[in-house]
Amino acid sequence: MEVSSDDPRTNVLRRIGSQPVALAAGALIVIVLGASSVGLWRAYTGNSPEQERFTSLRQMQARSTQASEQLFEKTKGLETQQQETIDQLQAVQEQLQTLRRLVAAQQSEAKRLSEQVGGLTGAIDTLRQSFASTQSSEPAEQASARKAPARSTRARHAGSYRKRSKS
Repeated sequence: MEVSSDDPRTNVLRRIGSQPVALAAGALIVIVLGASSVGLWRAYTGNSPEQERFTSLRQMQARSTQASEQLFEKTKGLETQQQETIDQLQAVQEQLQTLRRLVAAQQSEAKRLSEQVGGLTGAIDTLRQSFASTQSSEPAEQASARKAPARSTRARHAGSYRKRSKS
């Protein structure tokens, strides 16, 4: 199929192609009319994507500011709680050190008392041995002591008997 030069479509395209300024001016008019109609439609309906975007941007900024403030408050609260925990831990450590000192003092006191009890036990054992040796030697002494006074009594009696007999 051959296209003849008598075809009206081909003639129009040739005419338009030969006048590029007219084509550009027509396209510009179509674009300006389209943009104007969009602008009028937005102004008439009051619905503008830029305003919606601006509103949503403000809302996001408000939310982020609120979240930032909440995060700041929570961080501040955590810092306060952490400081209180540190203070409590230091107090517990001081109490623990005090208890360790008291336990050490009690242990040294218990050791000292144990040594004293050991010394007293040794002294008691020594006294028991001394008492036991004293008791074992005491019956022999008592027997000799009993015999000695008996002799002296006899001697006194004998001396008094002698005196009587002389007189």
